Amino acid sequence: MTAHSHTPTSLLKRIRAIHQGATTTTTTTESTTATHSHEHRPNEATATVGRNRAVLLGVLLVAQLMVILDITAVNIALPSLARDLQLSGSTVSWTITSYSLVFGSLLLFGGRLADLVGRRRMFLTGLGVFTVSSVASALAGTAAALFAARAGQGLGAAMLSPAALSIITTAFQGKQRAKALAAWGAVGGAGAAIGVLVGGVLTEVGDWRLIFYVNIPVAIGLAVAALKVIPRDDTKPRWRGLDVPGALIVTASIATLVYAITQADQAGWDSTQTTGLATLGLVGLGVFGAWERHTEKPLLRVERIADRAVGGGLFLMLVAAGSIFGLFLLSSLYLQNVLGMNPLMTGLAFIPLALAAGAGAHAAGHVVGRHGVRMPLVSAFLIAAAGMALLAHVTENGTYVRNILPGMLVAGFGLGIAVVSVSISVMTGTREDESGMISGLNSTGHEIGGTIGIAVFSTIAAGATGAFGGAHAASGISHAFIAAGALTALASLVAFLVLPHARDFVPKLRLNPQTMPIH
Repeated sequence: MTAHSHTPTSLLKRIRAIHQGATTTTTTTESTTATHSHEHRPNEATATVGRNRAVLLGVLLVAQLMVILDITAVNIALPSLARDLQLSGSTVSWTITSYSLVFGSLLLFGGRLADLVGRRRMFLTGLGVFTVSSVASALAGTAAALFAARAGQGLGAAMLSPAALSIITTAFQGKQRAKALAAWGAVGGAGAAIGVLVGGVLTEVGDWRLIFYVNIPVAIGLAVAALKVIPRDDTKPRWRGLDVPGALIVTASIATLVYAITQADQAGWDSTQTTGLATLGLVGLGVFGAWERHTEKPLLRVERIADRAVGGGLFLMLVAAGSIFGLFLLSSLYLQNVLGMNPLMTGLAFIPLALAAGAGAHAAGHVVGRHGVRMPLVSAFLIAAAGMALLAHVTENGTYVRNILPGMLVAGFGLGIAVVSVSISVMTGTREDESGMISGLNSTGHEIGGTIGIAVFSTIAAGATGAFGGAHAASGISHAFIAAGALTALASLVAFLVLPHARDFVPKLRLNPQTMPIH
């Protein structure tokens, strides 16, 4: 007891002696200056790191926003684009399909490349490919040229998006990571609504080509900033660790599945084409899972999906993304086809949705750090279901303020919480060497979920007539909102039954992923 009590005093005396010895050769002024410098350096260093991280996060968020805007903004411009390039109703959908097909199928591959080749390298390469393809899209004079350029944008986005998310998971830890992922989720949740506004404004003041041209100055600014703030890759590219057979299997399988879903509205959900291709895609994913379990360096450690936070989170990401894209689609159809709003007014009408989703995302960043993901997601999906129930009251003679705005605000807030919480659920506990892998999985769930949501809800909204306009449009949209409400209510139940309790999840959230065991 006595020895222990004297140890701090002895240590203090030694420190003082060393300090006095080190300072006897200097003047009093120099000593004072050095002391002040010593006192302030840690604070200045901390402030610098904080500022750099804020700039880093801003760069990554703007890059992701650019990717998302290029999906929803193009939707608004489709009518003018179709007239300019003389595209038929069935052909014009390939403006979206060519992008989503490549983007969705390559996200997992792109995420793994970020781990092996380098996150910074993949981010900059993806940004370059996306920018060049944006120029090609703006200059396209034929349908074939536009579709090829849009596929190029999808390729660039598939490299850029998982690399950006992977950088976030390695640069931020603990509560800071939760807040960073909340900001990422806010971009994902509100980006679709912002895209409608941007698309409406650009189409109104110019033409559809501006939607692609605007990417150029943004991308240049991102490239300059990225070179300064994104940490350099400290290892050389490791091409030997890439699971090429697994990449080919999963890319082909997801592409087949996405194609089946996007074409189901035209071919019919019960057609041989849809059922055959969907079955083929699902079987391919099963083969991929079996292959990965016997591969020394897998593209995806499929056993990670057995983790309830990852596997359950992946399912809930499909629902959250499908619901928020469905919310955007159905609200847009009602505003334009039933209430007769033009693209610009429709875009302005979505500002409250963007704000509500952003508020939900901000709330999630604070709540999850204390209460885990289980109960926040249970609550989030119930809130979204309530919002969908309000939206189901749309009528042929309704108004924006009475029939859309209340439900839009409620559902948007709930889904804003959901998208962020799900991302945190999937990404928490990820080791640095698998951050790109899990980022790709998370992004794939978001893209596939959005694709399924748009396809399913648009089919329900079109109803038996197969059209979104006319006297039956409001009724079909109402039925689609009811289906969305039922889906989000089911997701709330799944979250309650599947996701881990806060007492198990929160400690894992606070751990540095470097200390996590290999899964």
